[in-house]
Amino acid sequence: MNTVQKLDETDLKILRILQANSNLTTKELAQKINLTPTPTFERLKRLEHDGIIKQYVAIIDADKVGYGFMVFCAVKLKSLNQEFVKQFTGKVKEIREVTECYNISGEYDYMLKIMAPDMKSYQHFLLNELGPMECLSSLTSMFIMDEIKHNYSFMM
Repeated sequence: MNTVQKLDETDLKILRILQANSNLTTKELAQKINLTPTPTFERLKRLEHDGIIKQYVAIIDADKVGYGFMVFCAVKLKSLNQEFVKQFTGKVKEIREVTECYNISGEYDYMLKIMAPDMKSYQHFLLNELGPMECLSSLTSMFIMDEIKHNYSFMM
């Protein structure tokens, strides 16, 4: 279980700025938080070391690279036992098309976010990746028609 870490206002300001643009140099970041580069660098390294900043990524426009067909897939396992959970989560971690996977409560056990080029590719994915898994009981696909809001940052 994660423990909440105490962050001061400068740490929070760094995190807010980096969520908007993680491509800043240490010098540019230092200017935005009114510190010199050395203490800014030290704070940044501490935030990374403590696992508060998990990684830096480039956000790709899925449509422009041919992966704009997005599907949420709700999955129910035959049984919630260690063997089935391990089989399912292990396989899902290996599948390139699955960009997110959440263990959820309610009628289903997992929610997957899947990116594919088109409906035919998604059908191929179902038949060849998820379908053969012995641990599955059922799944429901929900096709994304329009993205209304997608925010990679959250305010602290």
